Amino acid sequence: MSLTYKVVISDEAISDLRRYVGYLINVKKTTQAASNLMDDYDETISTLSTVAGSLKMCESPNLRVRNLRRINFLHHNYFLLYQLEGDTAYVTNIFHGLEDVDNKLR
Repeated sequence: MSLTYKVVISDEAISDLRRYVGYLINVKKTTQAASNLMDDYDETISTLSTVAGSLKMCESPNLRVRNLRRINFLHHNYFLLYQLEGDTAYVTNIFHGLEDVDNKLR
């Protein structure tokens, strides 16, 4: 039997997701893209609940010292950062793949 992880989303990660969805709706004027991103987010969270312990720590020293791991969205250029404590994955942030994560988390 495989381990299932509880996934807890921080307020900051929820705020990150709202910002990206808001950008797609309000700036890019595409509710379909926002809907697709939300579907991908849901699918990525579901995947995280089964693979959280198997993903390696981030390579960046700045992220590694915070015990952060990364999971990419399955269909979009976004990713989640999370910390693993026992059987719980705590999602701390969501980023677009082109963002400079190291400088944003200093």
